[in-house]
Amino acid sequence: MSQDAQGRIRSWTETPSRPHFAPPPGAVDAHCHVFGPQARFPFSAKAKYLPQDAGPDMLFALRHRLGFDRNVIVQASCHGTDNAATLDAIARSDGRARGVAVVDPAISEAHLAALHDGGIRGIRFNFLKRLVDDAPKDKFLEVAARLPAGWHVVVYFEADILAELRPFLDAIPVPLVIDHMGRPDVMQGPDGPDMRAFRALLDSRPDISFKATCPDRLDAAGPPWDDFAAAVAPLVADYPDRALWGTDWPHPNMQDAIPDDGALVDMIPRIAPTAELQRKLLIDNPMRLYWAD
Repeated sequence: MSQDAQGRIRSWTETPSRPHFAPPPGAVDAHCHVFGPQARFPFSAKAKYLPQDAGPDMLFALRHRLGFDRNVIVQASCHGTDNAATLDAIARSDGRARGVAVVDPAISEAHLAALHDGGIRGIRFNFLKRLVDDAPKDKFLEVAARLPAGWHVVVYFEADILAELRPFLDAIPVPLVIDHMGRPDVMQGPDGPDMRAFRALLDSRPDISFKATCPDRLDAAGPPWDDFAAAVAPLVADYPDRALWGTDWPHPNMQDAIPDDGALVDMIPRIAPTAELQRKLLIDNPMRLYWAD
C-alpha cells in the first residue's frame, strides 16, 4: 500500500501498461473519478478514505495512453455532495467529459440546472455501507422525480441486497444505470444465482443499463480475471444495447490490489469479442446516455 507523509492513499498504478486492444475511435471510458486536488477541492468530513490527488490532468493523460476519446466522471464518495472537483474536470475536458453527481436530495431545481449546464447527466445513489452512512430511499425517489430532462440515476449496491432493493429500483421514474452489475459473485459463473437475479432486474424494464466493469473488484482469483470474463461475456452478448464500460480509475479503495489499467482495457475483447459489440459498449451506449444533446 502506498501512503504519503499525510497518510493519504494511492490506489492506482503509476506505470500502467499500454493495452494490446485498441479501442475504436470515439471510445468512451464511462466510469472514472477524480480526487481533488485537495488544496482546491477538500474532501468531505464524512469521507471513508483519504486519497492522494488524482486530478483531471492525470485522468486525461491516462485516457490518451489507453486510447480513449471521452470520459464519464462519476462523483467519488470522498467528495460527498460537493461536486466541484467533478465539474472542474469536466470544464477542463474540451467537451470530452460528462459527469454523474452525488447530491443532497433537497437540492433545488436551480442547482440541478447549474449541474446540467456543467455537464452532469445523472445522479448516483450509493448503498455500500462501507462508503456511506445513510441512503434514504424515500428522499432518493423524490429527487429522482425532479431531475432535468434526459438525466438518469446510477445505483451502486452489492448483490446480497438486490432483492430488498427491487421495489425501490422499480419505483425510480427515470432510466437506471447499475454500477459494476450490482457486484455479482462471478465465481458462480454466468448462470449463478447472482447473475440470474441481475438478469431478472434487466428483464423487468427496458431502460436499465449496466457497467460491465471492475474485474479487479469482482474476481477474487485475480488477473487475468478468467471468472469475470466467463460470467460477464454472456451478459454483454444478451444485452448489447445496455452495456457500458469504464476503467474505474483511480480505483477507490483498491490500494491493496492495485490493477493495471492496460490489463483492464484488454478485458474488453474478452467480454465484447466482435467489433459490433465493442462499438455498442464503448461508443453507442454511453453516447446515448451522456451526449444525447
